[in-house]
Amino acid sequence: MSRISIKTRDDLPDAIKPLWDKMTTYGAFENQAGVMAHRLPIFKHMWSLLVDLAQEGNVSKRHLELALVTVSLLNKCDYCVSHHAPKLAIQGVSEEGAARLVDYKDHPELDELDKLVVEYSVAVTNNWNKTRDEIFVRLRAHFSEAQIVELTWRIALCGAFNRFNDILQLEVEHGVPHSEAAE
Repeated sequence: MSRISIKTRDDLPDAIKPLWDKMTTYGAFENQAGVMAHRLPIFKHMWSLLVDLAQEGNVSKRHLELALVTVSLLNKCDYCVSHHAPKLAIQGVSEEGAARLVDYKDHPELDELDKLVVEYSVAVTNNWNKTRDEIFVRLRAHFSEAQIVELTWRIALCGAFNRFNDILQLEVEHGVPHSEAAE
């Protein structure tokens, strides 16, 4: 059970309700959003950012979901794996494949670019202070600087969400299949 009560759309000021409606198009994140709603600036800015980035589609959904699932596996966040592994399945990576993303080097469902995204997600999550320029040379061969910035931000932000979700013990919403983030 969540350590913080979960607000609903009805608890929000009328001016913020349209953002809640947009948030629901992103996925079934009502528990996370409902906890964030205790501080309207957090709810407003985080969900505005996420829906804006999703609408622009600057980074492919496949690469984004590869990154988010990888980070969530590394941080063992069941909440985020449960929400993002199904989105990754839509992008062609099986449930079993998603569960073993951290073993990316010989992953049969990933091409070389997918593996680079996973490798970079591991670097941003675990080795940010030891990452060498070489990976950026490889990233630049496939991504614009704007895409690298967005990918980096989304990986780092996912790590923050993992911690937020886990410390507050957010439960996976009803109707979202629960996935364990075990490696």
